[in-house]
Amino acid sequence: MIPVLSREITTNTSTRIGRQPVALAAAILLILVVGAASIALWRAYTGTSPELDRIAAVRLLQARTAQVSEQIVEKTKGLEASQEESIDQLQVLQDQLQTVKRALAAQQADTKQLSGQVSGLTEAVEGLRQSFASAHANESAPAPSTRNRSIRTRAHAAIKVRHRKLAKSRS
Repeated sequence: MIPVLSREITTNTSTRIGRQPVALAAAILLILVVGAASIALWRAYTGTSPELDRIAAVRLLQARTAQVSEQIVEKTKGLEASQEESIDQLQVLQDQLQTVKRALAAQQADTKQLSGQVSGLTEAVEGLRQSFASAHANESAPAPSTRNRSIRTRAHAAIKVRHRKLAKSRS
């Protein structure tokens, strides 16, 4: 008996719906119209519309994007200018470095030439000393006083020290 009753209820409901499809469609249509009208009234009452808000937000984002793009372009131009300036300064420094290198090379050449001249003069002075010493030894002069001897000894010692320093600087 129970299964028969549930069949009767199901049959009753479906036969009732089947008999009044126009009324059901009209009720659904009425609910939809009331829902759309309430949404329209709510938007009109609050004064805001999601579409308008979205449009305003999109325009605001476009304005910000344009502003950021302009700032990036300006910063890029500034970087280009500073990079060109740095390149120019680097070129000036390289030119100065080349000038200093040339001056150093010329100075080294002059130093080498002067060193050669000094060594030639040193050899000439040494030759003169030796000839003077041999000529002085051949002379039979009276014995020099002790004061003159100490001066000569100091002078010879100073000359030997100079020669040693010169020989060290050459090597």
